[in-house]
Amino acid sequence: MELTPLVLGLLAGALAGPVPALMARSSRLRMTPFAAMALWQAVALAAVLSALGAGLSLATGRTLTGEPSLPGLVVAALALTVTLVVVARLLVSGHRVGTSLRAQRRVHREQIDLVAGRLEDLHILEHDVPVAYCLPGVAKSRVVVSAAALERLERPQLAAVLAHERAHLSARHDLVLEAFTVLHRAFPRWVSSDAALREVQLLVEILADRAAVRVGGAHQLGSALLAMAQGRVPAGSMGAAGSHLVERVRVLADPHPRHAQGVLLVLCSWAVLVLPTALVVAPWLLGLRG
Repeated sequence: MELTPLVLGLLAGALAGPVPALMARSSRLRMTPFAAMALWQAVALAAVLSALGAGLSLATGRTLTGEPSLPGLVVAALALTVTLVVVARLLVSGHRVGTSLRAQRRVHREQIDLVAGRLEDLHILEHDVPVAYCLPGVAKSRVVVSAAALERLERPQLAAVLAHERAHLSARHDLVLEAFTVLHRAFPRWVSSDAALREVQLLVEILADRAAVRVGGAHQLGSALLAMAQGRVPAGSMGAAGSHLVERVRVLADPHPRHAQGVLLVLCSWAVLVLPTALVVAPWLLGLRG
């Protein structure tokens, strides 16, 4: 029981920094984006569970086992305080990130509705640079393209780009990015890893690219991304050519399936989640049986 908080604390530190840094160095993971995203989400959630579990285990272990003592109560109080601070930072970060993103998107949606033309479900901006992006929302999402994109992209290219944006909206990739942004901003830089947020930003683009390839083909999507490479999208939106173009084109050029890697990453995801849960729950169950 006494080792549980220490193990959970070390696990939380590893999952918050070194593990994401090592994962980000492996470009092979990007070839199975669905499984890689599952692993990234599992690592992030397990890091939070481990951090909270370490504090709770230490607090309850000091107060519920053996004879209460002043040093034990002080340690328990400190552990509980740290746990509450972690929860508070997560809640505050979630509120700030969510409020900021929704305000940005609301203002930009209002601007788009005022100045953009309409073509079916598309909002068209009079702009001389090819650009396409989406503004996520619960019931007010927008897919925006510039007039230059409509003029310069061939029909298969445009179909692939629009499929990319619609994939972002249907899969709610914005919520995935928001969750990782909350975690990234909730903790100091010496605890959190920039690599996690950057890699998840890349993975959501690769996932949307995979959906777009089924509509327009890899060559058409790749050429469209390069044609829109100079375009810039507003804050809070998600653009087809927004980032990581070189790596995304490299992934597009390698369509070979990697089923074994995908299965292995999913199994690793389950293991990463089960480990902190077992470390927290098992000692309590053993104590109840005893």
